[in-house]
Amino acid sequence: MGADTAVAPPPEIAGPAPGGTTGSGKRRRPRDDRKAAWLFLAPALVGFALFYAYPTIKGVYYSLTDYNLLSPPTFTGADNYHQLIGDDQFWNALKVTGYYVVLNIGSQTLLGLGLATLMHRLTRSVALRAMLLVPWLVPNVTVGLLWMWMLDANLGFVNHILDALGFGTTGFFTSPDLAMPTIAAVNTWAYTGYTALLLYAGMLQVPKHLYESASLDGAGEWRMFTRITLPLLRPVLALVLVVSLIGSFQIFDTIAVTTKGGPVSATRVIYFYIYEQAFTNFHMGYASAVAVVLAIVLGVLTAVQMRLLRASRSDLA
Repeated sequence: MGADTAVAPPPEIAGPAPGGTTGSGKRRRPRDDRKAAWLFLAPALVGFALFYAYPTIKGVYYSLTDYNLLSPPTFTGADNYHQLIGDDQFWNALKVTGYYVVLNIGSQTLLGLGLATLMHRLTRSVALRAMLLVPWLVPNVTVGLLWMWMLDANLGFVNHILDALGFGTTGFFTSPDLAMPTIAAVNTWAYTGYTALLLYAGMLQVPKHLYESASLDGAGEWRMFTRITLPLLRPVLALVLVVSLIGSFQIFDTIAVTTKGGPVSATRVIYFYIYEQAFTNFHMGYASAVAVVLAIVLGVLTAVQMRLLRASRSDLA
């Protein structure tokens, strides 16, 4: 055997040939990871089925029945929905909820945008971000009780300050005109920091060279905010608005511990109305019908919001 003769490796240690074949000429089968994927998804799917899908199906069924929690449900068809159409209290609860949604989303989004912009353009302190998140970490019931004591007309710290300044005392939670704006302000205090951090995270995705180029062209902060930050922040802003919309329609605990729907139904939002029908009046079937209608309303509003904001598109190249 000459010195220049190449020695081929034995077939059993030869690597796979080009084209995905082995040394013997057989093509290897690609790995099938579907079983592993379903195995990892199984806990989430089981949780979704038990805590979301099954209760939803059960709720739709109860909405077609007369059910009072004490006797078996009796199928009544669409009677609950017919009753709902003529229910003035339901329409008032929907109107009150809409009023709260406008107040809460408007104040939360504007303040969140302002705080996020200040953090993005002036400081990126981790301590400041942690402080903004503290109110969001406090349970809603605790927040409601805290502000109810602080705003109490007789013992509240805020009213003592107002009285000392000569403005007199104000029943923030007992006035029909002030009760809902007060609740919106309380929840704005609790959630604005979280909203600001979401928007701040979106602003960090905007390339810095865009601001540098705009600054060299003589653009001021307001012009850079309206021409660069806001357009490129649209997908994140859409997410924030959708989450805020759904969360605002689900307002319950703050009202349950402060006004309990009063005064004069000024804060009886749709969630509190569902609770009253189900667990105070024991009209579980009717409460389920209201909940189904609320879910449909939220689905429609979310779809419209996502479409108007073009949430699936980004101006970032």
